[in-house]
Amino acid sequence: MSLRHAPDTARSTIDVEPVGWQLAMKRAIRSQAELRRRLGMAENPHVGSAERFPTFVPLEMAARIRPGDPHDPILRQVLASEEELVEVGGYSSDPVGDLHASVGGGLLHKYHGRALLVTHGACAVHCRYCFRREFPYSDVGSRTQRWQPAIEYLRADPSIEEVLLSGGDPLTLTDEVLDQLIGELESIAHLRRLRIHTRLPIAIPQRITQTLTDRLSRSRLMCWFVIHCNHAAEIDAPVSESLQRLRLAGIPILNQAVLLSGVNDSVDSLEELSKCLIDRGVQPYYLHQLDRVHGAAHFWVEPRRGEELIETLRERLPGYAVPQYVCEVTGEASKSTMESVLRKNADFSSLRDC
Repeated sequence: MSLRHAPDTARSTIDVEPVGWQLAMKRAIRSQAELRRRLGMAENPHVGSAERFPTFVPLEMAARIRPGDPHDPILRQVLASEEELVEVGGYSSDPVGDLHASVGGGLLHKYHGRALLVTHGACAVHCRYCFRREFPYSDVGSRTQRWQPAIEYLRADPSIEEVLLSGGDPLTLTDEVLDQLIGELESIAHLRRLRIHTRLPIAIPQRITQTLTDRLSRSRLMCWFVIHCNHAAEIDAPVSESLQRLRLAGIPILNQAVLLSGVNDSVDSLEELSKCLIDRGVQPYYLHQLDRVHGAAHFWVEPRRGEELIETLRERLPGYAVPQYVCEVTGEASKSTMESVLRKNADFSSLRDC
């Protein structure tokens, strides 16, 4: 099976004029009707109520979608479906226990030695399987207080050595605001590492500015990037250039993918993704089992199938190119490997928290 590294741009009907990242956010596609129109697809009147989770697709990413192809792996991630409206047992609004782990000011403290700061509710693309699609950002965050409750919590707990910036997406904050936030974190003596979880290098690659890379490279904190890419078709020339800018700044890059039915649930697609990543200096880090959030059940892949895919990848790829297959179980002290979960739970369907 032959897979493509980049979309067939000759067939794209979406003209993408080069602009700054903030303008790219402003001009993004914001409705399913517009998305379908731009891609030459018929309207679907049955998905209107699914847009209670809003549509947001930057033109940079939409231009990589094959027009008129309902099976395109990028399109499936952003196209609303009436399947989202089906109530399925075991799916919830908070599938990974974020709210239980909230300690105030947008800070989540689940795991020893590290804490996650929900910096902002905005994201560069709204993926239909997002585990935070119902997250109450306005209630949990503290940006209006410049994250001071979170900073005070971090300062008071010397066991925390690493802070993860997440969201939404932390890179939807301006370089100036990020500079202020990173400065606050740098002032906490026991912090040693900063991890930025972001989809921007993939969705809007021009977000990786010289100002941003300069700021991160001069930080006293060791900075890691964790990007989110699910399919090789998401990686085009501008994305490759954004990753190169990070690497030239000395920032190591990891990738987290989610195993998604109809997107990457074949060994060929996962192999191609891993090759695309390692050829650009990005380590495949995690392959996540889908978090069971309301509206995402149609993306579910049976864990036994996921295990089979990983076993075949081990036969085809060097060890460093094979991601760990994991899921998040509420209340556990770390991510759980699917191998250990399956060993403990012969009938995985009974494990509703994973």
